[in-house]
Amino acid sequence: MDGLDASLDKPLPKTVVAGFPSAVVCVGRCSHPDRRVTELTLIAGEERHRPTASAMPRDDAAVYRSGFWATIPFNTSAPGVIEIVAEARLEGGATRRAALGSVEVVASAPPAAIPASPAPTDALIAICMATYNSDPDLFRIQVDSIRAQTDEGWVCLISDDCSEEERFEAISEIVAGDDRFVLTRSEERLGFHSNFERLVSILPAEAELVALADHDDRWYPDKLATLREALGSAELAFSDLRLVDADGNVRAETFWEGRRNNFSNLASLLVSNTVPGAACLMRRRTAERALPFPRGPGWDFHDHWLALVALSMGSIAYVDRPLYDYVQHPGAVLGRVVSEPAEGREEKPSIGERISSRRGFFERWRRAYFTAYLQRELLATILLARCGAEMGARKRRALELMIRAQRSPVAFSWLAFRSLRAVGGRNETLGVEWLLARGILWRFSMSLRARYGRPGGPMGDASLPSFDSKSLGRSRRRWLSDSR
Repeated sequence: MDGLDASLDKPLPKTVVAGFPSAVVCVGRCSHPDRRVTELTLIAGEERHRPTASAMPRDDAAVYRSGFWATIPFNTSAPGVIEIVAEARLEGGATRRAALGSVEVVASAPPAAIPASPAPTDALIAICMATYNSDPDLFRIQVDSIRAQTDEGWVCLISDDCSEEERFEAISEIVAGDDRFVLTRSEERLGFHSNFERLVSILPAEAELVALADHDDRWYPDKLATLREALGSAELAFSDLRLVDADGNVRAETFWEGRRNNFSNLASLLVSNTVPGAACLMRRRTAERALPFPRGPGWDFHDHWLALVALSMGSIAYVDRPLYDYVQHPGAVLGRVVSEPAEGREEKPSIGERISSRRGFFERWRRAYFTAYLQRELLATILLARCGAEMGARKRRALELMIRAQRSPVAFSWLAFRSLRAVGGRNETLGVEWLLARGILWRFSMSLRARYGRPGGPMGDASLPSFDSKSLGRSRRRWLSDSR
């Protein structure tokens, strides 16, 4: 449009469920074939925003200094379409615009209808289970463990994510004849993050509490009853768990071998999740406040987001004993990271090899910035917009420091030195702060290169990288997989 060449490295989400304020990370390039762009503005609906960075190096573009990125907030309170537009002021004063994409805000689907049944003596629990090509044997074990709950005030919503027909039929047969299980199927492949979002958006009107369930675990009979009692005045309660393999062999008696639990420090929870989704019971208002779920440049995890919303709104309670067996197997999300034999893991490169590979060195830092730091900046931005008015000053300050860490030396120092907490035994974040700090250092180096550098060289460019779990390190990958 008008000669302006602008595009995004990652398309905007096609739709989001209407709910509370949200935001999206835009990474792309913008240039004009004849004139230099002197100022760039991103427009979302009628709101104008300055990019976090512009005129950044792009080795993959016709114009070298054309890269930009920004976290763009927008309102999703009502259905409609939000257009994202790049507006560039060119040398000589002319202004040109180009469309970057649009996001459709859609109304949530009608609540799931549940069969008429005697009203439970306590608040009804909606168990949200996302399925995709479930192993029939593991799925049957999980369903039987839910049926065996001593707390009978529940209904189980199952959202199938376009499983193969044979697997979907097996799911249908296992829950057939039991009206407490309500099976629905997505019309398109969503992925586990959006599939859980779909479940939250169709909670039955009668449900006041929400539990999350994986399709291949085994709950202990008192799981729901114990979490209901533990919830008290908190927004969310969760428990310890036991790690087992698909044959039932115990890998760990507790989730917290080698890592400190955290459910009260918002800054630490933002840096690294410690609340497994399948261990949770939360209030309906907490689950609904999470809509729409964020879509970031890194990996999106529904349980991390829901835990952050819960702690932002109030407190989280913890039951210090396992209430279910978490089954580790190669078919689970990230499960193959810990299911593979030890000798199958990649060798850790030596310091000399890492130093000699300068391009790989900067590539890891680039990934840390886009897929780790910007992911958390996005979550902090949305949390402040949705829950900032009701959270305490300490929580607000933690979110504000994370957002400012790439611009303020004070905020950057706060983030970098948080990793030293592990020296005193507070290792709940596994040192991810330093990973985020390295990403911000890469961003500073790109600013210098944009001003003084030339195309090419070992530092790479400022385009959005693909996510590589190996860049997280062994311990972090293990805990990512364990918490799925």
